[in-house]
Amino acid sequence: MFGKLFGKDNKPSKPKAPEVMGLYLGGSFELDSLKLSLLEPELVIEAAARSQLIQAVGHAPLDSGGDLLRFYTDDDAFLQVVLDGGMSENHITDVKLWHFYETKTIGSDSQWQDCLNNIISQPTYSLEGHTYTRVWEAVGDVSPPVAVTETTYEEDGDVSTTDQFIMLYERPLDNDRTESLLVVGEEKVVGNNLDRCLVISTGFDIQPADIQING
Repeated sequence: MFGKLFGKDNKPSKPKAPEVMGLYLGGSFELDSLKLSLLEPELVIEAAARSQLIQAVGHAPLDSGGDLLRFYTDDDAFLQVVLDGGMSENHITDVKLWHFYETKTIGSDSQWQDCLNNIISQPTYSLEGHTYTRVWEAVGDVSPPVAVTETTYEEDGDVSTTDQFIMLYERPLDNDRTESLLVVGEEKVVGNNLDRCLVISTGFDIQPADIQING
């Protein structure tokens, strides 16, 4: 009652999306056009947008104690920041720009199990005539996908959770650079149903000189 009289809104505040490096929900960044033009001929992606607007932010705690932040953009891309030991810039260990390559719906439990057991994690993965080698290797003969749970914050205030089963691959490029491949099985509860899909993305390392954060 008193809140209404004094113009206060007693509705609970919506969860705030994580921020780092000056990146935030609704913000934007610029890629170095010259550097990207020199690198793009070696990459699977073509004509990546030089200016990208952040439309959603994802956060996934890692078993190692670190954190994974993803800033999803209007270019079917996401800037991924890996942190270890804290959520500030001095804890950043890796930054990559990823572009979605393909998403396939998984329609049955048997297809989902085959995806988890045989498709996501393989010694090598082929895409458009390129061969990528698995990065995360286990001690034994089997290297299962790495499981994370990502919470995604959208501009309209919606917050959702997705279980992801991930494997990382790489192939060498010129000048000691690499192109990375991310193969992910995603599982999300929508209503009373499980929404499952296989998502393939390609990416490359971002250096401080490659990007400008818009304030």
